[in-house]
Amino acid sequence: MSEKPKYNLSNIDRAAINKISASTAKFYNIVPLKVEKGAIVIAVSDPSNMKMADDLRFVIGLNIKMVAAEESEIKKAVERCYGEEEESLGEIIDEAKKISAKVTSKAAADADKLKEIASQAPVVKLLNMVLLRAIREKASDIHFEPFEKEYKIRYRIDGVCYDAAHPPKDLSLAISSRIKVMANLDVAENRLPQDGRIMMDIGAKSVDLRVSTLPTLYGESIVLRVLDKSVVSLSLDQLGMNDDVKTKLRKAIDRPNGIILTTGPTGSGKTTTLYSCLREINKIESKIITAEDPVEYDIEGIIQIAINTKIDLTFAKTLRHMLRQDPDILMVGEVRDSETAEIAIQSALTGHLVFTTLHTNDAPGAITRLMDMGVEPFLITSTVRVVIAQRLLRLLCQKCKKPYEPQKEEIAELGLSEAELKGVKFYKGKGCSECNGSGYKGRIGIYELFMMDEKIRDLIVKRVSSSVIRSAAQELGMKTLRQDGIAKILAGETSVEEVLRETKEYV
Repeated sequence: MSEKPKYNLSNIDRAAINKISASTAKFYNIVPLKVEKGAIVIAVSDPSNMKMADDLRFVIGLNIKMVAAEESEIKKAVERCYGEEEESLGEIIDEAKKISAKVTSKAAADADKLKEIASQAPVVKLLNMVLLRAIREKASDIHFEPFEKEYKIRYRIDGVCYDAAHPPKDLSLAISSRIKVMANLDVAENRLPQDGRIMMDIGAKSVDLRVSTLPTLYGESIVLRVLDKSVVSLSLDQLGMNDDVKTKLRKAIDRPNGIILTTGPTGSGKTTTLYSCLREINKIESKIITAEDPVEYDIEGIIQIAINTKIDLTFAKTLRHMLRQDPDILMVGEVRDSETAEIAIQSALTGHLVFTTLHTNDAPGAITRLMDMGVEPFLITSTVRVVIAQRLLRLLCQKCKKPYEPQKEEIAELGLSEAELKGVKFYKGKGCSECNGSGYKGRIGIYELFMMDEKIRDLIVKRVSSSVIRSAAQELGMKTLRQDGIAKILAGETSVEEVLRETKEYV
C-alpha cells in the first residue's frame, strides 16, 4: 500500500495561525493550515496520534483535522509563522486562575471531577508551557511544590534549582491531577506516594518523564525527572575524562571478565558513564543484559530489565536469573546489599564482565564498602578491575565568562603554588541571557580512577583502612577528584567555586 503524500506547507492561512497560540504550536510541533466547516486543519508528523488530537481539541476548542507533513518542514514553518512570538507564562497563569474556583475540597475526592478539571484548556496549556520551557532550558528535573501560602514550580538546571513560576495555590490540585492523568496514576489517591511515567513528544523531541508524587502537609509534591535523549551524549569521548583515565578505562572494559565500579552521590553521572562503556563494547558477538531502577535510556542491541520491588523483582533476584540467559556482559544498576554484591562477585569469577555502581565518596572507599557488605578481601582483589569516582561540575558560560583574579584564600584551599599559577588565567561567568544569569551553561565530569595492582591487593587482603589504600593509589599515580577539577579550572572550563564546592571533602 502506497504511503499518503506529505502536505505542502507553503500555503498557510493567517486566520488559522491566529487560532493556535505560539506556545501550543511549538509544544506539539504543529502548523495550523486553514479553517474549514468548524474544524481547523493542522499539519503533524504523525496523523495517527489521537491523544494529541484530543489534547488540541481541549486547548483550542475546535474540531481537529490532521494531515501529514515532514517533521523538519513543520519545524521550519512554525519558526516562519510564529518567530519569537510566544504567550508569557504569566498570561497563561491568569487564564488558569478562572478555573481555580471550581477546585473545591469536595471535588478533590471525586475522581471524575478531578479528571474534568485536569482536562480544562488553561490547565493543559499551563503544564505544556512549563514542560516546553523545561526542555528548552535543558532542565533535568521539574519540581511542583505546595507550601502553606504559595505554590512553586522550579527547574533543576545543571544541578541547581531555579524558580520557574508561582501559580495560584488553588491550582495545585488541578496541576497535580493533570500530571496524574498523563502518567496513568490514580487521580483520587493523594494520601500515598505514586510513581509513573509519561512518554511524549515535546517540540519535536521524544521525551521520557519519570513522575514521583509525595503527599505533604499542604498538598502533593511532584517531581518530574526529564530524560531527554538528545541532551545526553553516551560517549566516553564526551564526558570530560582526561586521556589517561579514558585509556585505562578502555583497557579494563576490553577484558572478558571482572567488575567495573562507578561511585558517587545521586546525580553525579554514574549511569551515563556505565551506558557510555556499554555502547563502546556493544558488538554483535556479545550478549549484554542490564538490570536498572529505572531503565533510563533504551540502547539498541542491549536487553534491559526494569527492577520492580513491588512484585519482589529485586536486583539480587534479577541478577540470578540474568545469569541463566547466557550473557557475556552484565550491568547491575546498583549494589545495595550483600546478596547482590555476592552474586556480582560470583558472576565476575565465572567469566562475566560486570558493570555496577556504589554510593561511596571516593574510589578507594568502594573497597571498604564491599568489605562492610561481607565480601572477602581475596574475592575483591580477584574481581574488581577499576573503580571510578565522579562528580559533575557546571561549565562556565562561553558567552559571558571573563578573566578575574581569585582570592588568595581560594588559591590556598586548592593547594596551588605560585609557580603553578604563572601565566594562568582564571575565569568567572558574569551572567547573561544565554545562561539565565547564572554564569554557567552545561556540565562536565571530573573523575578519579582507581586501579588494582600487587601493592594495592596486598593492602586490601590486610584489611587496611581506605585512607591507607588511597595514599598508596596516589603514590601509584591516581589523580584525585580535586586534581582533575583543578585541571578543568586551568583549562578555563569551570570556576574555582565549582571545584571547591564539589570536592571540599575529597582532596
